[in-house]
Amino acid sequence: MEKEEKAIILWTKNHKEYDKLVKIFTQKDGKLMTYARGVHKKNNVLASAIQPFTKAVYLGKFNKNSLSFLNAAKDVQPFYNIQQDILTHAHATYILGLVDAVIDDNQPDEKLFELTDLALTILDNGNDEAVITNIFEIQLLPKFGATINWLACSICGQTQGEFDYSMKYHGLLCSKHFHEDERRMHFESKVVHYLRLFSQIPFTRIGKITLKKETKQKLRLAIDLLYEEYVGLHLKSKSFLDQISDWEEKFKINRKN
Repeated sequence: MEKEEKAIILWTKNHKEYDKLVKIFTQKDGKLMTYARGVHKKNNVLASAIQPFTKAVYLGKFNKNSLSFLNAAKDVQPFYNIQQDILTHAHATYILGLVDAVIDDNQPDEKLFELTDLALTILDNGNDEAVITNIFEIQLLPKFGATINWLACSICGQTQGEFDYSMKYHGLLCSKHFHEDERRMHFESKVVHYLRLFSQIPFTRIGKITLKKETKQKLRLAIDLLYEEYVGLHLKSKSFLDQISDWEEKFKINRKN
């Protein structure tokens, strides 16, 4: 029986001459592997709806324990800027790679779907790619099993003042308790401030956030350390993102031309 699924395209792969395998992240049923027949044929109705970085309501036969089949789509919403801008594209690819890694197929997670949808929408609207990616990474850590205390000192509960991060305590230490962990991370106060902010702020309240290049670089290093410690994930999309981020200033110049 044919039904509808609101979903985001995670990735596609050519199969045979005219068909594609399409991994989708649905709002209600999580990730599904689907099959789209004849999409390389001229005037196929699904061709534009299964492009990377596209959201739509897909119609087809959806199976939880076997391959699903896409037949049509409606309310198709491409993320055009993500599709066309190489730096934004790289950030979005990494975000979707994290989504694909953090949950198993057929595992419903509406909150993650909404978080992903918001992240892609804000990226597409031209907000700072690095900031959006960092927020997404920090808010995704609990789904990887990393329970981190960003709210207060892990020893005394202090919420104000100078803080650092402690792997030993899986959270913050206030300056009075820095001595409790000789191997604390020695993150700058500004970096800890933004990590705390990123763990709590909804994407709907971000607006236009701009950070200095130096601050973004230090945040990138800090989050990489956290992911190495708690997740141990090495995605090709992250390696590519790191490479082109080194050329970010060049891309910004090109965008103005």
